[in-house]
Amino acid sequence: MTRNRDRRGKLPLVSSRPPPSRSPALPSLRFDLEFHPSPDPAHPGLLVRDPYRYSDATLIVPPLLVNGLTMLDGGHTADDLRAFVAQATGTANAETIARDMLTALSGAGFLNDEAFARIRAGREQAFARATTRGPAHAGGGYPADASELAQTLTNWMTRAPERLGAHDPLVGIAAPHASPHAAIPTYAAAFDALPASAMDRTFVVLGTSHYGPPASFGLTHKPFETPLGTATTDTALVDALASVAPAAFTLDDYCQAIEHSIEFQVLFLQHRFGPAVRILPLLCGPFVNARPEDNVAVARALGALSDLHAKHTQRLLWVLGVDMAHIGPRYGDRSAARANDDHMTRVALRDRERMDRIAAADAAGFWDLVGGASRDDLKWCGAAPLYTFLRAVPNTRGQMLHYDQWNIDDTSVVSFAALAFSQS
Repeated sequence: MTRNRDRRGKLPLVSSRPPPSRSPALPSLRFDLEFHPSPDPAHPGLLVRDPYRYSDATLIVPPLLVNGLTMLDGGHTADDLRAFVAQATGTANAETIARDMLTALSGAGFLNDEAFARIRAGREQAFARATTRGPAHAGGGYPADASELAQTLTNWMTRAPERLGAHDPLVGIAAPHASPHAAIPTYAAAFDALPASAMDRTFVVLGTSHYGPPASFGLTHKPFETPLGTATTDTALVDALASVAPAAFTLDDYCQAIEHSIEFQVLFLQHRFGPAVRILPLLCGPFVNARPEDNVAVARALGALSDLHAKHTQRLLWVLGVDMAHIGPRYGDRSAARANDDHMTRVALRDRERMDRIAAADAAGFWDLVGGASRDDLKWCGAAPLYTFLRAVPNTRGQMLHYDQWNIDDTSVVSFAALAFSQS
């Protein structure tokens, strides 16, 4: 390609004036935030909060500004956001509104900027320094007052359905990790199956890690504190796992600080066996491989857990905190769902098909039905802990004790079940 020459055959002068300046790109919005319609009619818009609890802030973005969040992708500038605000609001003070919007999001720790880096580092360091894992969901998922909680748990346990037979020699149970008030008979059925003789066992609590990366296993040395008292973490077993497969397990994983899937199980265990019940808390991140063991870290973790069970069979009892299907717009589906309606009845049949494979200790057959977490249209968030248990404790006979579905909101449903596992 050549430049046009002037009549004298000379190249025209090229202007040395720099191109119009463009303001720096704005920091991006964190991809791991939660977004929900505002529940307050007086303040409509989009509610934004941090499920990782790095920040305790909750913001409501007004309807006119919601689409402005798309400008926070790391590629748009302050000029772009100001132009959007001016067009969306039709006001003359668009610059002030845009600046206030950015200030609020940054101050809340919702942007990938220096403010969030400081907030995150502070939270993670605080958990690392803590001597116990505190009750993250007291006052929300369950009563924070010890007396009220004890009475509530007593009342909940009276809702256990009649047992279908003896479960000894019991090696484990699966319970929900949905809000306990939403799954009372299911929790009660699971924990009622535990024999009184289990008091001296260490309970290996396998919980779904909703916030950890895929193919990850999170441990902690910290004892679990609840309003009922402090559960004892079996640190010798924690260290044993970490020493055998150090690349597979994350010690004192920050996700332990905020995750509810283990905390809810600890409450029921304390109610059954006393505040100082001994636990081995282990979070399981999702498996995304067609065969989980194709991931080297996962294979080593499963092998370490299998060896642990073989060595300490009489000492351990397994408790899984798992939910099953997640259906509806809250979970990315287009259509609304209602518990036990025609569509959810078909979901229940598919749930039971998977539970049949679990009951038969058929880990491979179960995972074939799941299809890998990234392709599971039922979105079983408990698939990884269940698969982990089946590989760690082979040759078990499972029995479904209770199954239910719950509308977590008006259009979305979660399913869960209570299972008991005996050594076959």
